[in-house]
Amino acid sequence: MIYLDYAATHPMTPAALDAYVRAAALPGNPASVHAAGQAARELLEDGRARMAAALRVDPRTLTVNSGGTEGDNHVVLGRAQAWEEAHGRPGHLVTTPTEHSAVLAPARTLAARGWALTFLTPDAHGRYSPAELEAALRPDTALVSIHHANNEIGTVQDTAALAAVAAARGVPYHTDAVQAPGVLPLDLAGWGVTYATFSAHKWGGPRGVGLLYVRRGTELPPVTFGGGQEGGLRPGTGNTAGVYAAGVALTEAEAGRGATFDHLSDLRARFLAAVADLPGLRVNHAPEGSPKVVSLTLPGTDGEALLMNLDLLGVSASAGSACAAGTMQPSHVLTALGLSEADARSSLRLSFGAATTPDEVDRAAAALRQAAEWSRL
Repeated sequence: MIYLDYAATHPMTPAALDAYVRAAALPGNPASVHAAGQAARELLEDGRARMAAALRVDPRTLTVNSGGTEGDNHVVLGRAQAWEEAHGRPGHLVTTPTEHSAVLAPARTLAARGWALTFLTPDAHGRYSPAELEAALRPDTALVSIHHANNEIGTVQDTAALAAVAAARGVPYHTDAVQAPGVLPLDLAGWGVTYATFSAHKWGGPRGVGLLYVRRGTELPPVTFGGGQEGGLRPGTGNTAGVYAAGVALTEAEAGRGATFDHLSDLRARFLAAVADLPGLRVNHAPEGSPKVVSLTLPGTDGEALLMNLDLLGVSASAGSACAAGTMQPSHVLTALGLSEADARSSLRLSFGAATTPDEVDRAAAALRQAAEWSRL
């Protein structure tokens, strides 16, 4: 099997898996005061410290949760709660039509409660203009939420410039940065963002572990309640093994980030050259975006059949976001870029990792040729 779905989940690295197994053997609850509990807490905090060091932030700014979906929901709904409590009425949210569903779904929930939504307009590759953002801001804007790197087309935003526009008007800025670690440079402090969200399974850590970055001095109310863990922001029994393994994996991923970026860039160029003469081929991803992602449209093919045939040929790929898999809906990201629903349904995403080899890329390109032929309508 040739695994080319790293944007959905990066397989756990051997170091992370070993760390997880060792930490999972500890019997204590990290909130307990006895020796077994404190041993568990020590590993949990070690994992948090490792991730803070890799992200170059204060460990106290990182809240551990279950992943990017929870973090995105927490920021959008938590900021809305804070606004409504302070002003006694709905406010205004600025976001984009190419966000992950973890942002768009809570945004629609707010709209049903009377919130005003503004969706910025993407250019041909899904980038957003600081000037348009400035024009969209209003006195009642409670939050701006714009991803850093898109999960389907790899477009990377100028997050520092966009966050600066929001900051100049005193508006909190959130970025879903799930796709960045281990591939793209990260500078949360330099970007000036208020909130950022991450998922460990995107950098080789375990599934079900994530981070919510909240800049120091910034308030965000909890949206769940319980025993007061994570400073009361996200209560629940600490996932010692998951957090420790996530820290080990992120340290490893960030240490090799430069080499990984170059490797992925070479793989993407090699793959695109090998399939460039496929009939009607359209390349959707931004050429200067994340080299992790290839997004292609093959007009006249059935996208579902295309993926099934690739799977039969031993290649794991996807139509877009794994969170939308099985919905039979065309990618909202591609339709926002102007593709017809028919073309969006004839599209696929392949995504590479540090362990992907040139030979695998060559074999995947040959498999795509065969799968496209089998999948013609």
